Amino acid sequence: MDLNLLIENLTNPALLFFVLGILAVYLKSDLEIPPNSSKFISLYLLFAIGFKGGQELSHESLTPEIAWSMLFGISISILIPLYTFFILKKKLNVYDAGAIAAAYGSVSAVTFVTAVSYLETHQLGIHGYMVAIMALMESPAIIIGLVLISMFNPEKTDKIKKRSIIKHSFTNGSVLLILGSLVIGFLANAKQAEGIKPFTNDLFKGFLAIFLLDMGITSGRKLKSFFSFGWFPFVFAALIPIINGSIFAVLSGFITDDITNRFIFAVLAASASYIAVPAAMKISAPKANPGLYLPMALAVTFPINITIGMPIYFMIAQNI
Repeated sequence: MDLNLLIENLTNPALLFFVLGILAVYLKSDLEIPPNSSKFISLYLLFAIGFKGGQELSHESLTPEIAWSMLFGISISILIPLYTFFILKKKLNVYDAGAIAAAYGSVSAVTFVTAVSYLETHQLGIHGYMVAIMALMESPAIIIGLVLISMFNPEKTDKIKKRSIIKHSFTNGSVLLILGSLVIGFLANAKQAEGIKPFTNDLFKGFLAIFLLDMGITSGRKLKSFFSFGWFPFVFAALIPIINGSIFAVLSGFITDDITNRFIFAVLAASASYIAVPAAMKISAPKANPGLYLPMALAVTFPINITIGMPIYFMIAQNI
């Protein structure tokens, strides 16, 4: 791996704000982002990336590569929970195994946003249809995870309502906002979009830095109790994203020749959901322990992806 690339990523201001958030917790500082402000910033990031993706998508025409890319993205979100569930089930109960498998099969919109910012530091941009693929990958993993819980539940008492699962996975706030923004960006013409460009483009990196500061504070708080679950969740959360990202970075070479697409596919495969999946599991699988799957995705996998993961995926994407 290119050492300069790693150092460049480690000194990225957005990442350093994430580290500052963790340090604030361990220094027992009273630093915090008000909940309403944090929610606004997360909504802003989803809106901005969706709208910009829609604008890019409006300039694209449907090609076989785009169709195959969409199918490939959905396949990733189905395959990952299928194989990770059986690894997790060896050490954890069915509920936790299903919830964690769903989280790792689904995607993290914030990791995606950070990956877009990472590409911009290399003067590269993403294709608009990759935003649509990211949004499409949220739901299949949630459905697969809940179906696996239903199939392997030893008590056979928790009947999962498939219709409500599908409805919730598509009406979840983060999924709905990014899909809605994508459609609006697609429909708006260039002149109309220019009016809000300062809001969607110029402010983006500043809001991302503040959001990652908040994520660091949240991660630092959750790490304290996480280690009581033993070594297995930590090792899984550290290794599985690197393995998934590297494998699908290579496999994406059969779908697209575009370096940015291959990199984004790797990031999506490596990321773990800590917004959509917890919201779905709270309703559909309440016996799954959020004190386990949330810190795994947010406090372990997320920082590993944005520190050492992205340079690895970028290097593979460049060289396959």
